[in-house]
Amino acid sequence: MFILIQKIMKTIKILSIIMLLFAVKVSAQQIATANLQVTGLTCSMCSNATQKSLETLSFINTVKPDLNKNIFVLTFKNGADINLDLVRKKVQDAGFSVGGLTADFTFNQVKIDDKGQAIVGGNVYRFINAKNKTLNGTVKASVVDKNFISGSAFKKQSTSANSDAYASGTAVVNGKKTRVYHLILS
Repeated sequence: MFILIQKIMKTIKILSIIMLLFAVKVSAQQIATANLQVTGLTCSMCSNATQKSLETLSFINTVKPDLNKNIFVLTFKNGADINLDLVRKKVQDAGFSVGGLTADFTFNQVKIDDKGQAIVGGNVYRFINAKNKTLNGTVKASVVDKNFISGSAFKKQSTSANSDAYASGTAVVNGKKTRVYHLILS
């Protein structure tokens, strides 16, 4: 009886280690930096208001404005859960609009399916210009969802998006209504 319990405990220990290794690999997606273009800025006070609004997000490490290009370079805290919709909301709360967001994503063997979809951690990404591909390493991608690009660019993009979730930004994924980010690889 004692030997049987030892074998069961050893098996549980081995399975636990395997599951831990698998969990680390699955959650290996991170956004390191992003260039956030903000429209409607007319002065340094506008830029300052936007910067202060963005700095309230707990997952942002630094916000560096480039007033010549109306771009904010965002760096994110390592390992933080990043919510791009909150970034957009903070810009809107400051009274402005997002004109574009391009980020450096780090992927670890993330498979994009034949519909252009990849699920990483809690995020669902649909790639407009990639299907049946594996992403590994740092990849630059632009978010092309509504309120992340201009209205005219969104209309133009909607003709080629071929995604049931493009207009609303949500879809039923694995039986649950989920936010879907649409990306274009650079």
